[in-house]
Amino acid sequence: MKFVLLTGGIGSGKSIVARMLQVMGYKVYDCDSWAQWLMRHDKDLVRQLKQAFGDEIYHADGTIDRTRLGSIAFADSQALSTLNGLVHPAVKRHISQWLRRLQHQGATVAFVESAIPRTSGLDKMTDEVWHVTAPQQVRVNRVVARSGITPQQVLERMAAQKAEVAVQAGERQLINDDCEPVLPQIMTLLNAEQEIKTINNNNK
Repeated sequence: MKFVLLTGGIGSGKSIVARMLQVMGYKVYDCDSWAQWLMRHDKDLVRQLKQAFGDEIYHADGTIDRTRLGSIAFADSQALSTLNGLVHPAVKRHISQWLRRLQHQGATVAFVESAIPRTSGLDKMTDEVWHVTAPQQVRVNRVVARSGITPQQVLERMAAQKAEVAVQAGERQLINDDCEPVLPQIMTLLNAEQEIKTINNNNK
């Protein structure tokens, strides 16, 4: 089974591509959503987080107080490193379990959506990378419209992500600039994989 990493910087539109793949029937693992779920339901992870950051990072109903945790983690590089060191391994373990289930079900390809493939180490787990890109101004406009933050704040976040989401050699690119149709690009990449598989089978 091929495991494909779907990534891109803030405002690139990778979540749109992920939803399109899901509508087409493909399985997509959303790292951010599952990380939040694990931080609430994985008992070992909950215990470790409380030990590292205090019980106060959880609300009475068991949900994470993201504001409090964020104020701790993003104010201190060591705290952020500790947080990543706890959450990322839990997510990768969960992904491995998810992949085993899909493989048992006969799936031939699966996707994982992540904005931090290098920091999390997911780029080392996947077989291929699809990198969603868009012009800077398009990305800024999208984030301002959905989040209400200023263009300067968006630019600062983009600068912080620059090394994380830089396009690497060999990565497949999808342009999501509101002009170039995305679906034909997805179909081209999917069909390319099918053609390669057919050639390989014929050569056996």
